[in-house]
Amino acid sequence: MKQISRLHFAHLPTPIEELPRLSALLAGPRILVKRDDQTGLAFGGNKTRKLEFLVAEAQEGGSKMLISGGAIQSNHCRQTAAAAARYGLECTLVLTGDLPSELSANLLLDKLFNAKIVNVIDRKDRDRILQETFDNAVADGKKPYLVPYGGSSPTGALGYAFAMEELMKQEVHTDWIVFGTSSGGTHAGLVLGQRVFGFKGKVLGISIDESEEWLKEHVSKLASDASEKLGERIEFTQADVSANADYCEVGYGVLTDGEREAVELFAKYEGLLLDPVYTGRAAAGMINLIRKGFFKKSETVLFWHTGGQPALFADKYANKI
Repeated sequence: MKQISRLHFAHLPTPIEELPRLSALLAGPRILVKRDDQTGLAFGGNKTRKLEFLVAEAQEGGSKMLISGGAIQSNHCRQTAAAAARYGLECTLVLTGDLPSELSANLLLDKLFNAKIVNVIDRKDRDRILQETFDNAVADGKKPYLVPYGGSSPTGALGYAFAMEELMKQEVHTDWIVFGTSSGGTHAGLVLGQRVFGFKGKVLGISIDESEEWLKEHVSKLASDASEKLGERIEFTQADVSANADYCEVGYGVLTDGEREAVELFAKYEGLLLDPVYTGRAAAGMINLIRKGFFKKSETVLFWHTGGQPALFADKYANKI
């Protein structure tokens, strides 16, 4: 395996916990949770694993600034801003959506980490403005490093390839890994890690906002590209990627009864907080699949908690859960 540049600031390994009361309530498979909400950086979350590789790559290239983009309440952007602050880098975030009159949740944290905010109202303009922001920083001699949406590049995906190795070393049997998938980096990393480190269970991404077709195509390519950073290229196909897009039709960040129930059940029965956008939707999908008998009662399902709880305190969601 090739030597890979990596910083070490995540709190790893993250624990695995049993969810006995939720398992009993749903009368389905045994449910475990992998607590990547406890990775440590700025309230934690899955992007911290990716940023260990992304910031290392930025430093190797002599970059003095991180630039990234996302929604107004982006968990990825919050962790990117925190990583920049920790390593003395400037940070500019291109955030899409209406800026609230008062800062809260992730947006408040972005400001505390001293990130410069570039606001984009219309989603169709976000890629153009993100590129313009990057090009302007290059022209100003800032040597910026462009962190892709969600940290989902071949470099970022390595965070979850090695997360799979971590899981294997924890020696906890699970038949399924279930998690939220959107930009595909976490998903691609788990698919790659499954192959490289020999995980025998199944990896199922519950889509937050993308079609099954897009996820299968994008994740298989991203996993293939990421494999080259470890050694010889592995060609993943769409058949290697399992995704379910049955729960995202209403759109990104739109609360349904499913998300509300999932957040409530995890809190009420396990004292565990989910976020309303990512883990809330992924857990809602898992709960529905359990009720439909998708998983065997004899199986064990590991829900990979990717963090995001600060969004609970955003004005958009605080009084609607």
